[in-house]
Amino acid sequence: MPYRYPLILLLVTVVWGMTFPVLKVATGVLSGVEITTLRFCIAALCMLPFVRGISAAAWRDGFWLGALALFSMAAQAYGLQFIASNRSAFLTSLNVLMVPLLGLLLGARPSWLIFVAAALACLGIGMMSYDGEAHLLADAATLFAALAYAVYTMGMSARARLHKAVQLASAQVWCMAAMGLVWMLLDSGPARVLSLPEVITLEVWLGLLFLGALASAATFFLQALAQTHVSAEQAAIIYAMEPVFAALFAWIYLAELMTPMAQVGAVVVVVAVVLSQRPSAVQADGTAEALNAYPPPK
Repeated sequence: MPYRYPLILLLVTVVWGMTFPVLKVATGVLSGVEITTLRFCIAALCMLPFVRGISAAAWRDGFWLGALALFSMAAQAYGLQFIASNRSAFLTSLNVLMVPLLGLLLGARPSWLIFVAAALACLGIGMMSYDGEAHLLADAATLFAALAYAVYTMGMSARARLHKAVQLASAQVWCMAAMGLVWMLLDSGPARVLSLPEVITLEVWLGLLFLGALASAATFFLQALAQTHVSAEQAAIIYAMEPVFAALFAWIYLAELMTPMAQVGAVVVVVAVVLSQRPSAVQADGTAEALNAYPPPK
């Protein structure tokens, strides 16, 4: 397999890691729903040249994949209002561990190594929470975000090979922008939405441009492209690097630090995530293949 596809996914995780401090700054002005909606409106404009000719099947898959991703990102942005970005990154990384566990419900047969990894992940989260920075609602929202993205990852592995990457990415982005606008109007109200241009600072606008153009439009396309050539197990290991990059950028841009125990806990979480994706942990009938047995309704 050409090395360029794993390198593409590694680049995606670098960009994802950069989003955590950007989101943290944006949450000081905007709600999670507002941030998510605005970033995908920007992303939709970036993908406008590719909308023509999208098949009905790509729109269908883009809709349900986009709904999962939209919920995940909005829940993650909500959690970032109350917890540090590096903590959010490590909790979000549990989506990689959740993939094989959800696959168990669909017929995949993970080995005992999966359950060892799950125990290590719980231990790591406990160590990260020991420093007193835990927030019940924010942590719960972030874990729900991780769960939604785990289902999204399974769906992407199962459906990406059925469509052109640019079409599937465009369909997702436009569906997310449309759903987000409805959600934002219901959540924030028309008066708040009309006042947003006066509220958003230049720094936040620049952050939204980064989130929309690079962290949404570009990464959705690159992910759809690369996951047709990289196995789900190898992709998951690469994605496990996201919290490492997130902690690095949070330290550089926000001067966020973790206590020594939290740092050890973060390492334990990463080890658990990587351990869960070893070839011996997931047998040949993996989660993507299992999910293919349960396609979305037409």
